[in-house]
Amino acid sequence: MRGSWQEQFAESPGVLKSSDCAQTMVRILDLEIGGGEFVTMAGPCSVETEFQLMATAHHVRRCGARILRGGAFKPRSSPYSFQGHGVEGLKMLARARKESGLAIVTEVMSECDVSLVAEYADILQIGTRNMENYSLLEAAARSGRPVLLKRGMMATIADLLRSAQLILDNGNPNVILCERGIRTFETATRNTFDVTAIPLLKQVSHLPVIADPSHAAGCRELVPALARIAVAAGADGLLIEVHPHPEKAWSDGDQSLDFADFEGMMDSLDPYIALREAEVKDAPATRSLEAVG
Repeated sequence: MRGSWQEQFAESPGVLKSSDCAQTMVRILDLEIGGGEFVTMAGPCSVETEFQLMATAHHVRRCGARILRGGAFKPRSSPYSFQGHGVEGLKMLARARKESGLAIVTEVMSECDVSLVAEYADILQIGTRNMENYSLLEAAARSGRPVLLKRGMMATIADLLRSAQLILDNGNPNVILCERGIRTFETATRNTFDVTAIPLLKQVSHLPVIADPSHAAGCRELVPALARIAVAAGADGLLIEVHPHPEKAWSDGDQSLDFADFEGMMDSLDPYIALREAEVKDAPATRSLEAVG
């Protein structure tokens, strides 16, 4: 590692690679994120109906996804947009897990809701708006659940690593970093996909790194290409929005793949994932961390 990087990220020593830890693997049920297996998390932006969620869960599972994503609590830009079903959404996610066998990742928005969401979710997602909500990060860390930490829309790499360090400092080593695009002067896409962040994070940090091309693009036509780029850049997994009828989605329909497009994207990833797995076999020894609780 370049000495200047060590200095640049000196405020986050626990997340940096060292002779003691070249790579952390976060364990979720029978999965290990950060190791040899590439893990896709897929599902709707928001949990809408039982039918929508179950149909999506079964389809993404058939196509190779291992974790179901879905929002029960939704932080929306407009207060008039659908804000999620809350507890009922969590219950639907739990039923989908039981029926499909998929693990569950869902967002928690308030420190007051952490214990509730942790009862239903296998992974607690911290959204881009809350990356520097330190009270929430501390509460999520203490839940014992693995934490998926999304990069803030205007956050630097150093900012992201400092937030990850806070979670580690509160006793939770199971952190997954997520590049989901940042705000720049470019307005053609919803965000600017900072693909450079993926190999940089993989170079300097031992934490797993995944990418969210759906939020990076904001446009479903670009998602498969950005997904392939993320794999080629060294990501450990993807977070993809999928909906049976995106044109009728209650949130983020423009960036959601329908079932056929998701299947096509997953097929297109096969050669890229094969190359990644070959590289991982030659990587230094890793340290596996079992999720607490």
